[in-house]
Amino acid sequence: MNSLRRRLFILLVVASAAIWAAGVIWISTWSRLEVQHVLDTRLQEAARMVHSLVSTSDINAARENGAFAPVDYEKQLSCQIWSLDGHLVARSSGAPAESIALNEAGFGDAEVNGEAWRVYTIIDVDKGVRVAVGDRIGLRDRLVRDLLAGLVIPAALILPVFGFLIWLSLGRGLRPLNRIAHDITARDGEDMRAIDAEDAPLEVRPLVDALNGLFGKVDAARRHERELTAFAAHELKTPLAGLRMQAQIARAAKDDTIRDQALGQILVSVDRTDRLVRQLLTLARLEAEPEKVRRERLIIGDILDDVVEGIPKSGETMFDDELARTALVTNAEMLHLVLRNLHENALQHAGKDGRVRWRVTANGAGICVEDSGPGVREDDLALLTRRFYRGRDNRMPGTGLGLTIAAMAASRLGAALTFDNLPDRKGFRVTISPL
Repeated sequence: MNSLRRRLFILLVVASAAIWAAGVIWISTWSRLEVQHVLDTRLQEAARMVHSLVSTSDINAARENGAFAPVDYEKQLSCQIWSLDGHLVARSSGAPAESIALNEAGFGDAEVNGEAWRVYTIIDVDKGVRVAVGDRIGLRDRLVRDLLAGLVIPAALILPVFGFLIWLSLGRGLRPLNRIAHDITARDGEDMRAIDAEDAPLEVRPLVDALNGLFGKVDAARRHERELTAFAAHELKTPLAGLRMQAQIARAAKDDTIRDQALGQILVSVDRTDRLVRQLLTLARLEAEPEKVRRERLIIGDILDDVVEGIPKSGETMFDDELARTALVTNAEMLHLVLRNLHENALQHAGKDGRVRWRVTANGAGICVEDSGPGVREDDLALLTRRFYRGRDNRMPGTGLGLTIAAMAASRLGAALTFDNLPDRKGFRVTISPL
C-alpha cells in the first residue's frame, strides 16, 4: 500500500540518520585533528620542562653513577634522556627500555616493540643530551573512540524514540487530509458542496482549492446537462405535437386543399425538428472537442459560398466583393459553423422577402452580417448567446441555439461576436472580430 505517512516517515528517518552520520564523521575527523594538536602541544611542553631540569652537572653525575633516577612525569607520557653518544641517562617509569628518541629534533613517529608512538625530541648539543617525550598512538585513538562512543551510543538509543515521535507527529500532521478524505467519502454522488478549508494547513489548501474547483465544474456541467435535456425536451415537444396534430388533420381531411396545407405544416415541423436535433448534436460536439484546432489559410468568400449553397434559398443574399479577396489563417470547420449559423439566423429574422448582406467591417478587422429584420430589443442583446433564448417575449423565430453555437465556435477561433441593431431599427447586425 502506497502510504504517504510511511513514505514521509522513511524519508525523515533516513534523512535524520544521514545527518547524524555526517555529523559523527565530521566530529570524528575534527576531534582526531584537535586531539592530535592538543596532545602534540602537551608533548612539546613536557619535553621542554624535562629539558629545563637537566643540567650539565646532572649529566656528569649520571655518567659517573651509571644513570639518573627514573623521571616520574606522567603515566601516559614516557620520557627518556639519552646522551649524544647513545647511552640512556634517565627514563620515566613505564617508559620502554628501547629508544623512542628521534635522530632529528621535533615531532615524529616511532615504532617500539611493534607499537606506534608519537614523539617530540629536543637535542641539546651543549649539554650533550637528547630528550624525548612520547605517548602511544593507540591511546590517542582510544580517546577519539571514547568520544565517538559518547555520540553514537546515545544516538542508537534515541533514534527509535525519535522515529516513534516522528510517526506520531506525521499522524497528527496528516489529520486534515484524513478529515477531508472522510468528508468526501461520506458524501453521496449528488453532493457537490465545497470542502471547508478554514482549518486546513497552507500545504493542504491548494489540494482543497483544486477539489473545490473540480466540484464546481462537475456541478456546473451537471446543471448544464439537466438544463439542456429539459430545454431540448421542451423544444422537441412543440414540433412533435404539431406533427401529430397536422397528421391527424391530413388523415381526417376530405378536402385536398386542407390535406395539402396539413402536409405542408408537417414538412415545416420536420424541418424545424431536424434543425433542432442538428444544432443539439453540434453543440454537444463543440463542448466535447479540445480547445485547440488546426488552422489553414482560407478565403472567406469561398466559405460563404459553400454555406449559402447548403441552405435553402430565402429572400435576397448579398456579398461585398472584398470578401472574395479577404484571406485569413483559421480552422475551416469552426469558421463554417460560425458563418452557417449566423446566416441561418439572419435569413429567419429577415423573413421570406428580406435581405441579408455580408461585408468586411470598416476597420478591416472583422466581418459582419446584416439582415433587414425587425431587430432585437436592446435589453435582449446581452442574452442572445444563451441556450434556447429567443427573447423575453419568446416570439423570435428559431430554436435559440444558432447564436450559441456561433459564439462557441468563434471563441475556439479566438474571435467574439457582437450584436447591435441597425439605425432606426431597420435591421440587425452581428460582427465577428477580430479575424
